[in-house]
Amino acid sequence: MSSHPIFPLQTPDYLLSFQFSSWYPTFSFVSIRSTIIRPLDQAFKEYLDSDGIFVPEGSENVPAESSLSDQEDESDDEEDAAVGQSFSFPDLDERIRQTIKEYGAVFPKLNFSSPKDASWVLPPSSPLKCTSPSDVYIILKSSDFVSHDLSIDAVFEGCQYDPSNPPSYQLELVLRKWYPIDRSREFRCFVRDSRLIGISQRDTNFYDFMNEPQTQNKIAEALQRLWEEKIKSKWHDFNPYAPRTDPLLFTYEELLSVFTQGLSTPELRIIDSPLHPTATRNAPAHQHNMLPIEALTLSSGRDIDEFSHLWQKEIQHSMNN
Repeated sequence: MSSHPIFPLQTPDYLLSFQFSSWYPTFSFVSIRSTIIRPLDQAFKEYLDSDGIFVPEGSENVPAESSLSDQEDESDDEEDAAVGQSFSFPDLDERIRQTIKEYGAVFPKLNFSSPKDASWVLPPSSPLKCTSPSDVYIILKSSDFVSHDLSIDAVFEGCQYDPSNPPSYQLELVLRKWYPIDRSREFRCFVRDSRLIGISQRDTNFYDFMNEPQTQNKIAEALQRLWEEKIKSKWHDFNPYAPRTDPLLFTYEELLSVFTQGLSTPELRIIDSPLHPTATRNAPAHQHNMLPIEALTLSSGRDIDEFSHLWQKEIQHSMNN
């Protein structure tokens, strides 16, 4: 049995070193152009934490058009308007618009997490592509992933600290220049004690070309070279080596085994067959987070009982017509 723990010691300083603003200034020359907006008002956190999915007043149009009946009660209209008017961020809107003007389009994230699970909210031809403040807000508001960054307990989970004197933590909004990215060419690298030990395909679909030995060698060599020449001397990784980071095609026990073997080259894992147990085939990513656009629109500003009643009413209305 290995004498090494599965994970390195988790401390607040260790985890905070992986928030975007900590590493981006050092690696901006090899990273996507990005703008960091901080500090953010407490009201912005409260908006992201609030119930319902809606955009703040003044951030452009509502996030989606419903195909449901237009015959809504006047009181419902007033209720929806009241929800939309309960938050307004004119200064932040302007910062977002300036950044979009500079970059053309952006995709947002917070300190650690990106709203990948909410990519379905915007057109599938351009996932996560935001061209207005309302796009940025609605994709963050629709994401379960970014909720991790809103809670100090979640951010420092697994760390020992005095609850009466919690670590300093400041929420930040990151706007990255949007590019269409080939998902088959994305990889997650695992680094421990300054050693690149594992490389995993990120998109869990089968790609035939990825199974060519020559291609696999090129991938491993290119990423090893990137690590050795561009990153190693300045940093050790970009996501915490911690339970919160998905090991993808590895388990952390397997990564520990690779680490203790002391191999000179990292182990590369890919989806080697359409029948691979992890292969998602044609299933949409994060499909468990999706809901119909009609449900998204109806849910705004309503509690679960109100939403359930109205949803059933709309279903019956659709069946009768």
